[in-house]
Amino acid sequence: MSRFQGQNAIVTGAGSGIGRAIALRLAVEGAQVVVNDLNAEAAKCTVGSIKALGYTGSAAPGDVSDPEDMNAIFDQCEREFGTCHILVNNAGIAQQTPFKDLNVDDWDKMINVHLRGCFLGCRRALETMVDHRSGSIINIASQLGQIGGVELSHYAAAKAGIIGLTKSLAREVSQHGVRVNAVAPGPINTELVMKLSEDWRREKAGELPLGTFGEPEDVAATVAFLASDDARLYVGQTLGPNSGDVML
Repeated sequence: MSRFQGQNAIVTGAGSGIGRAIALRLAVEGAQVVVNDLNAEAAKCTVGSIKALGYTGSAAPGDVSDPEDMNAIFDQCEREFGTCHILVNNAGIAQQTPFKDLNVDDWDKMINVHLRGCFLGCRRALETMVDHRSGSIINIASQLGQIGGVELSHYAAAKAGIIGLTKSLAREVSQHGVRVNAVAPGPINTELVMKLSEDWRREKAGELPLGTFGEPEDVAATVAFLASDDARLYVGQTLGPNSGDVML
């Protein structure tokens, strides 16, 4: 497939898990992919896998919550490949903590990585996408941003913020040829989810109509659809590869 031939993509948090799967999927479909991750070696590893398959990628380590780092990621894309056509704001962290035990630093870090990082990425991408009257932004949210999560209140709040930001931006920039959408995965078999308690994972699996967690590739397929011309009528939408945890 070559739906993204001649296009450049930036995927944040792509050193592992869902981000890695998204970067690989976009590369296989023809995009030149800038792979961001806070962990430089992880970013390089994903790029190595992209190149081993015969496709093009570049590692851009950095902290998405830092405006200078975010600018550097886009500068690298423009320097090596050209304008960013597809942005996937995926970088994220998880922390399982009862609300009563949360401190301000826990809260701020969660909001900064997820919501501030998404804001910074969107802001920089739109500088050129609006001028060129084209582009696709996909923000990775979570089904917990729609239904809440026990001992994950700060995570759910950050993800709910991403969904709200996505809808607002879609209303603001669709007239300029830029599509903004979100993906709200359910529990996915990633290192991030595996760090949650066994009890949490067992109870969540029992709540799912499918009874099983998804795989990173399931999310990557949804992102690839939203980034493509096949999704030209999708604006401000939140698609949910979530094993039935949320039904809309």
